[in-house]
Amino acid sequence: MIRKLTFEDRSLFLALSEEFYASPAVAHAVPAEYHMRAFDELMRSDAYISCYLLCDGETPAGYALLQKTYSREGGGVCLWIDEIYLRPAFRSKGLGREFFAFAATLGAARLRLEVEPDNTRAIALYAALGFEPLPYSQMVKDTPCPNPAK
Repeated sequence: MIRKLTFEDRSLFLALSEEFYASPAVAHAVPAEYHMRAFDELMRSDAYISCYLLCDGETPAGYALLQKTYSREGGGVCLWIDEIYLRPAFRSKGLGREFFAFAATLGAARLRLEVEPDNTRAIALYAALGFEPLPYSQMVKDTPCPNPAK
């Protein structure tokens, strides 16, 4: 089952986020405040970011965080699968595939994601689902954010 995150899921979301950022799937940790900011933004609006819980029956198994952009290369709305995390006990049960099938129904022209180069298991899944590597690298520059959106 896939369901949208609700306000009542705050502690679960924060716990799952911290597990994800402590895992080898992530290049570096982020401050705890960033997890709380993300939850606050999720509850404020889904204009830029949305989150779905991935459940095994009624049991929360993980989550997926989606961000929306517009891609001229893709010809329309692009959904960034910014984070997808399944707790180890729930991996290899088809929940990831189920989520990607669900994401494909959300009306985006392109689905996009990032993956650590040594995460061969995830890369194999993504390739089997039709994802292809882009022929360029990304670059970022973090800037101070004195007043995060509320």
